[in-house]
Formats: sequence, C-alpha cells, structure tokens
Amino acid sequence: MVGDAMRRGISGGEKKRLTTGEMMIGPSKALFMDEISTGLDSSTTFQVLSCLQQLAQVLEYTVLVSLLQPAPETYELFDDIILMAEGKIVYHGPRSCILNFFESCGFKCPRRKGAADFLQEVLSKKDQEQFWSLGDETYNFVTVDHFCERFKACNVGENLAMELLKPFAKAHNSALSFSIYSLSKWELLRVCFAREFLLMKRNAFIYKSKSLQVSLVAALTGTVFLRRHLSDDRTRANSYMSSLFFALIFLIVNGLPEIAMTLKRLPVFYKQRDCCFYPAWAYAIPAFFTKIPVSLVESIIWTCITYYLIGYAPQASRFFRQLLVLFLMHSTALSLFRCVVSYCQTAPVSSVGSTLSLLFILLCGGFVIPRTSMPNWLKWVFWISPMSYGEISLTGNEFLTPRWKKVMVSGDTIGKSILMDRGLDFSSIFYWISVGALIVFILLLNIGFTIGLTTIRPPGTSQALVSRDKLTIIQGKDFEDMVNKRPKLSKANMDTPNIIGKAIPFKPLAISFRDVNYYVDAPMATREKGYAGGKLQLLHNITGAFEPGVLSVIMGVTGAGKTTLLDVLAGRKTEGIIEGDIRIGGYRKVQETFARISGYCEQTDVHAPQITVWESVVFSAWLRLPTEMDPEIRHDFVKEVLETIELDEVRDTLVGLPGANGLSTEQRKRLTIAIELVSNPSIIFLDEPTSGLDARAAAIVMRAVKNVAVTGRTVACTIHQPSIEIFEAFDQLMLIKRGGKLIYAGPLGHNSCKVIQYFQAIPGVPMIKENYNPSTWMLEVTSPSTEAYLGVDLAQIYRESSLYKENDAMVKQLMIPSPETSDLHFLTQFPQKFWEQFKACLWKQCLSHWRSPSYNLVRIVFVALSCLLFGVLYWQQGNIEHINDQKGLFTILGSMYCTTLYIGIKNSQAVMPFVSVERPVMYRERFAGMYSPWAYSFAQLAMEIPYVAVQVLVFLFIAYPMIGYEWTATKLLWFFYTMFCTLLYFLYLGMMVVSLTPNSQLALIVSSMCFITQNLMAGFIVPGPKIPKWWIWLYHMAPTSWTLNVLFTTQFLYNDDKNIMVSGEVIPMTSFVKNNFGYSRDLLPLAAVMLAIFPVLFGTIFAYNVAKLNFQRR
Repeated sequence: MVGDAMRRGISGGEKKRLTTGEMMIGPSKALFMDEISTGLDSSTTFQVLSCLQQLAQVLEYTVLVSLLQPAPETYELFDDIILMAEGKIVYHGPRSCILNFFESCGFKCPRRKGAADFLQEVLSKKDQEQFWSLGDETYNFVTVDHFCERFKACNVGENLAMELLKPFAKAHNSALSFSIYSLSKWELLRVCFAREFLLMKRNAFIYKSKSLQVSLVAALTGTVFLRRHLSDDRTRANSYMSSLFFALIFLIVNGLPEIAMTLKRLPVFYKQRDCCFYPAWAYAIPAFFTKIPVSLVESIIWTCITYYLIGYAPQASRFFRQLLVLFLMHSTALSLFRCVVSYCQTAPVSSVGSTLSLLFILLCGGFVIPRTSMPNWLKWVFWISPMSYGEISLTGNEFLTPRWKKVMVSGDTIGKSILMDRGLDFSSIFYWISVGALIVFILLLNIGFTIGLTTIRPPGTSQALVSRDKLTIIQGKDFEDMVNKRPKLSKANMDTPNIIGKAIPFKPLAISFRDVNYYVDAPMATREKGYAGGKLQLLHNITGAFEPGVLSVIMGVTGAGKTTLLDVLAGRKTEGIIEGDIRIGGYRKVQETFARISGYCEQTDVHAPQITVWESVVFSAWLRLPTEMDPEIRHDFVKEVLETIELDEVRDTLVGLPGANGLSTEQRKRLTIAIELVSNPSIIFLDEPTSGLDARAAAIVMRAVKNVAVTGRTVACTIHQPSIEIFEAFDQLMLIKRGGKLIYAGPLGHNSCKVIQYFQAIPGVPMIKENYNPSTWMLEVTSPSTEAYLGVDLAQIYRESSLYKENDAMVKQLMIPSPETSDLHFLTQFPQKFWEQFKACLWKQCLSHWRSPSYNLVRIVFVALSCLLFGVLYWQQGNIEHINDQKGLFTILGSMYCTTLYIGIKNSQAVMPFVSVERPVMYRERFAGMYSPWAYSFAQLAMEIPYVAVQVLVFLFIAYPMIGYEWTATKLLWFFYTMFCTLLYFLYLGMMVVSLTPNSQLALIVSSMCFITQNLMAGFIVPGPKIPKWWIWLYHMAPTSWTLNVLFTTQFLYNDDKNIMVSGEVIPMTSFVKNNFGYSRDLLPLAAVMLAIFPVLFGTIFAYNVAKLNFQRR
C-alpha cells in the first residue's frame, strides 16, 4: 500500500520513485520532471537519471528535469543545463561550457565543490563573493541581469538565438501524436473498470460497514413502525406514509460517504486526466456502474427487513416495485453527490453544496410541505425534486392497493384521502412515469458529473510569495544593508555558533542503544509470495550511540530503515514490537521525560495551515520553554531561531497546505526545524532535513544544525543525497543497509578518510575516483547489487571488525550512569500549566478559525441561504393566527424539524474535515509533549461557540420574521437558547465522530447513522406517543426530540384559548399537541436542561477520545 500521513505505507523516497515511474511508463516522448530526487539517496537518484539519459539518447525522448541537490556524478549525466534566477534564464546550453562561462565572468568553482552547488550559490548576493577569482580586481556584486547580458553575448547564447530564429520546416510532420490516449476507448474503459473494482476490494471494510449500518437502521425502522394490529385505518395509513418518507430519506443520506470517497480521489484523477491517462468519461462510467451493486445490495437489505415487519401490501409485485424505486433513489443520491463534488472540488464547499441539495430535495419532496400547501408560484419546484417521484411511486404503490379501498364518511377511500392530503393523488400510471423520471435524473446527474470532470480545472495552487527582502525593494528601502547583515555560506561559517544554546541553559545528554530490533506484521502481499513468518523484521540488532556536541548522520539506500530507527529511538512508533535497550545519559529511557528534552523533525512537514511562520514558532516556544523564562528572552530567542534558519523573510506568511498554497517545500522543511529548535532540546533528531531543498537551502539548514551540535547538544540526522560539503560537515556516520542491518558506525575523518579507508579495505571494493562525492561512492559500493557481486555480507564484516568492538565498548560505557549525574525528573508532565496550555491552544485555534473562510464564512452563508429558502416556503405559516387545522400545525412543525436537523447536519459535516486536517498536527504536537490533549480539546470546543452564536443570530434576523414567529423577548430568548444548543451539539457530535474514527469515510458513515437515528426519533416522522415502548428510551436519548419539544412549546403552547380543526372537530391545540406529540409546558424545564447536557456530553467524549485514542499508524 502507498499509504499517507495516517496510514503506514511505502517510504517517502519510494513514493517519489513511484511518481517518476508512473510518468515514464507510456508512449509520452516528452518528460517534464520536477524535483524527482526529493527523498532519494544519491545512488538511487543516479540510477533513475541514468535511465532517463538512456531514454533521451537511445529512444530520442525529450527530457527536462529540475533538481535541487544533484551530486556531481548525477550532474555529469546531463547534456544541457538551464540555469535560472529571479525568473530569468542565466544560461541555457551545453553542460561542458557552463563553468567556462562563469570563469569568463570572474567566478571559479572551488576544487572540492560540486558544480551544481557552485551554480546555485554564485547567483546569490550573500554567497557570490567567495567564488571571485580575479584577485587583482575589486569585487562588485554581479546581478542576474548582467549575467543574462553576458550570456546573450557569448558564443553559446548567440548559437541559441540563431537556433530560435530558424523558421519551422513546413515539410516536417508537426503531429507529435495522432491520438490523445494510448489505448482504444474499449481498453480505456476496461482498465478503469478493473481499477474501480480493485479499489472497491481494498475499501471492502467501508462497504461492509455501510451494509451493517443499513441492516441496523432497517431493523430499527421496522420495529418502530411495526404492524401491531391488522386494521387498515387512517392512523395506520399516516404511519405508512411516514415510514415510506423515512426510507427515502435514509437511502439518500446513506450516500453521503460518497462525497469523501470522491473528494479523496480527485487530486489523482486531475493529475492523470491532465497527463492524458484517460478521459473523464472513462473515469465517470465505471464510477457509476461499480456502485450499482452497492445500491442494489443496500436496497435489497432495506426492503427485505422492513417490508413485512411494517406490513406493506402483501403482493409480491408490490414488494419488487418498492425495491426498484428504492434502488433508483439510492443510485440517484450517489450520482447527485458525485456531481456536486465534481463542481465544488473542496470538502467545505462540497459539504455546503450537498447539504443545500439535500435540503431542497427534502423541502420540495411533498412530505414536509405538502404540494397543496406550497405557494402557487412555487409549486413547479415539486417536479424538479427526485424525492417527489420517489414519494409518488412509493405511496401510489402502497395506497392504490385494494386494502385501502375502504370508503370513509367523506366519500373518499382511505388511500385516496391520504394521497390527497399530501398532494400525491395521481393515477397508477404515474408509478412508471416516476421510475422513468428517476432514471432520467440518474443519467443527467452522471452526465453532469462527466462534464464537471472534463471541464473544471483542478483547484488553483499558489506558492508565489513576496519575501520581506523583495518587499523592501518594492518599497524603495535600502536592501543592501539588510543583505549585509546576513551571514554568508562558507565552510568557516559552518563552525560558528550563535545564540542557540547560549541564551537558555540545557543539560547535555547522550543517547545509547543496544540490540535494537523492530518487527511489524508481514503485509498480506508478502505472505502471499511465500513469506513464512507472521512478523517482518525491519531493524536487526542495531547498536550505537549519539553523543553531545557530535553531529551524527544515519545513511542508507531508500527503504533501509533510517526513519524507522529514528522513530524507534524517539518513541514515535504506534504499532509493531520493539526490542532492545535504549538509555538517555545512562538511564533507561522514559518516554514522557524524553519528550521534554528532545526534538524530532519529521520527514513529512505537518503544520497547521492557517497560521503564519512566526505564530507557528511562537506557539512551540510558548508551550515548550520553561514557565519561568522571561517573555522578552523568549521573544528574542524565537527571533534568533528564525534568522538562523533564514525564515524571517517570510515570517508573516501563512503556512498553507503542501503543494497548494503558502510556503514552498524547502520553507516548510526549515519551519519544521525551527519549531523543534525553539524547544531548546538536549537531543534533536532530524529525518531528511535537506529533502526537498536546493543546494543553497540545504547548506543553510545544515549550517543551523551544525551550530546546534556545536553548542553541546546531541544531534542525529538521516540524509539521502548530501553534497560533499554537507556530508563532510558531519562528525559521525551510521550506515544501514537494506533490511535494517548496520554495516558501519564510526567517524568520517578529514575529507571522509576514515569511511573510505574502512570500505576500501574490503577485498574487491573499487577505489574512489578523484573529487568524487564520498557519500555517493559509499552508497554505491554498499548497494545490494555490489554486495551480491562481491559475495560478502557487509553486516557480518562490520560485526567482526575492530571498529565494532570499539563501538561496543563505548556503548557499554555510555550505558552506565556517571556517579555525579541523576536520572531526568520533572515535577510536571508538561512545561506549562494547564491554563497556559489552554490559552496557547485557544490563541492558535482563534487564528486558524478566523483565517478559514472556507469553513466559517461558508457555514454562515449556508445558514443565510437556508433561512431565505425556509422563509419563502414557510412564509408567515408560523403565525399562530394562521394555524387553524391539523395540516397547518403539521406544516409548521415540519419547518422546525427541517431547520434544526439540516442546519445542524451541515454544521456537523463542515467541522469534520476541519478537525481531520488538524488531527495530524495535533499528533505531532502531542508526541512532542507540547500540551495535554485535554487542553487542546477544550480550546477547540470553546472556539466554536462564538461562530455558532453568529449562525443563530443570522437565523433570528432572516428566517424568524419571514416564517412569522412572534416577536416577544421571552420567545426570542427561548428560540436563541434552543437553536444555539442544537447547533452546538450537532457540531460537537461531528467532532466526536471524527475522534472515534480513523478516516473521513468511516466518520461519514458513523455520522450518517447518527443523523438518521436523530431524524427518525425527532418526533416529527413518528410522534413520541406513537413510538413503541421498546424504543421510547431512544426517543428520549435523541437530542432533536428535545429541540422540537422546546421550540414548539415556547412558540405555540402558551395560548390556552387557541383551537384547531381536527377531522371536522374543534379542539384546543394544547390538548391535541400533548396527546399526539407529547409536548406540554410541564416538560419545558427538563427539556431545557437536556438541551444543555447534550453539547457538554458530546464535547466531553470528544476530549476523552482525543486524549486516549491514536489512529496514526507508524
């Protein structure tokens, strides 16, 4: 499995190779590849680029590659070089001529420096001077524009200009390809079908969960509407009408998980569509047809369980006709949600679009508002709601049977009377007309889905930032002074410590470990290939140590186990079996204490997207530095860290989402390091700190890391493809081969002499070439292919070497505590008190919410739009003077049911992706020991309160007067209180469900189960007094039942003189409502208390789950 941030899968380097391989396989003759070496070791990068070189030279491919830190041997593979700076081409021509060009400009590449590193640094104002070769002339900064002019004037530039001036040969066949896609239409469809079935198989748990959910809700529905007597009277007919309506609602809402599943796949679809893997229709058709079995199975389950429990018409033909309609309604719902996602594209907007669609379908479907009660100028909307046709066909299928032919006093049959009340009195032929209409809806929605996938561009990305330096130039300030204040990149400067470690005291500590093993469950694919054991060993008896003041590096080929070792030592693994002895300062490691004195920069840069660089680092410092520290010292420390990592230029920039907006890859990497550095750790682990960085940015980062080590801290890094300078900045090397076996641990020596001597002493190992990168040579001579060619086991050679014995003796010594030292101990688990943690988390949540208009503004706009819709459809029907009969009362109760349920569901759906995005960040911060999960949870809960209050105020100002509710202070306050508690408990319910589930798809399934239960037990579809006694407890547990109770009671049950017409008889409204719905003023105090209890209960469960559950698999 590829995996993601929450699911364990292949390594970062393997993912990058997978992306490269995906693009190389196919008929494309032009390959454009951006930073394909990120996450790969230098040996693997060389192999990949060698393959691309063969494609270019042998098969005549056109290959354009951008690289960040190419090793010299990788750089030598290229024929032409395009060097860019400030959006301008500085050089474009043969690789062999580029160094001569810069020598002609007065700059020379040093002997032990890679040409690629030189080319990136020579254009930088901060680093250019060190390469000046004309000693007899005064150095002045050479601008990019000057280099461009020199290039145009040189032979290479002139030749390029002449080549571009040549006209296109008209005789040449200009068609690069005669077909857009590699396969025929039939083959494209077949391959996409095969992939859909494979994904369904991999997501079998989701579909099994949905089937179980359908079974449980069907059993609940069947027993709620259970036929307990044989009489077919009007009361029973109303119950049947409600049960049919609920069946439609359930099968529509049950399609909501399709939103998350489609959204998750959209980025991959857009990539493959734009690369002409397949057209949109080849994706859309299988997406529809593969869901037909799902719709069929769920409809069969529902119909088989409910049909005879409820006691519908006993004829077999009626059973299958109901099954057909439910199947079509479920297919319509899935098609609708896929269509909405194809146009909305993002989770917040899709949530709004889907909920508005649901609301429209529900309100115009003929049950909540009967067709006869709709305003005349709006009755046409009844015919554009799919639910209308579902209602017509299902009710006609049931109420036009002989059992409902009994004639009433009015002269109409019971069936005809029920259908007339709802405006559904159509002839039997309308069953097939409705079936045809639903099929047309399915076709139109899938056509719309296909058009959306074909025409809509993927969500725009923007990572263009204006730095503070560039802004200074724009504002006309003195840029020269700002630049001169920055340190230059030079080898001498790599050894210059700064304020880090001087301003704040810390305790130097060594970490030692012996015989560390790590096992995970063998993947199913591995077992199918004949792997006998149930466990897969990823680390084999790793023994070593990292000492204070020593900069250590862990290296190995991609997938060797470098990150795994760091995760095990740092205590970040959440599954698997760890064996071995790990000690800190000679004492056994205690994870809670270790988190206080350590920092871990993960390979994946996980940050809150809606806060700035400065705020991210301040937040870390606020929570991780000692309480007694003076705020000014903390502020200065944060400022110095940002300057050291060179992030102060973008300190006010929002972090953003990876690959979408905000910081670039290398800026995110430096932010990760800055967040850990401000914690003032004694031990710091950095996993791939230079991955995704260009040579200059990597040098900046490694200079900062070197400075940290010089202060006496213990620093260990994993690294893939270091330049010579970066590699030789390390003091100690730990080399791991594939399979997690140690093959070298010891010093590098001057110019890597110790490492070179060790491996060249092994018979058959080739000598290193002059000026060759030692790290690349080392990885090449220790690769599995070289090891197999030499017929040796490098791990065994190391275990038998004198170096291993020296290391073993050193580890034994470090594992014995010094007499003058004591074990680490802190009075509190966290650096800050609980209240301080809460304030910091609330501050961060406040910033994130305020800068998330796609979440907060969208849900407020949704409330405003919903209010307008409610106000138009229920115009003045809430005026007590207009409620004169049972139908009017039922209609206004329906308005309360719709407003509370569907605005509440929207709140719940909107918060789920927001909390899901924050969850990986919370896991990182919790592992780092920043705060108690309870403080984080309570801050997140508290931050939602003002936004919910705004939603309620919007409702009060728009829908309240339009519907015609009474404007009195008491009723306004009751309405505000009720709606506030309702929207809050729905929102906290969504947060609670996310905290209970590992992914968004399962969260939507669980939440839809909750929504359906609250829908059924709200007291509208089935009034409380009519619910069977074995389910009455569930009615009282449903929050929506208390909401409707309070809303209706406070609005209409304080007028004892109000009478209504019921079946030709005038009776007091209070007595009718009490007998039929169970609402009365006596229950109001209890109902008000229950409304306050539910948000507290759901919020507490959310906080408990956040504290106790961890769904991150590492």
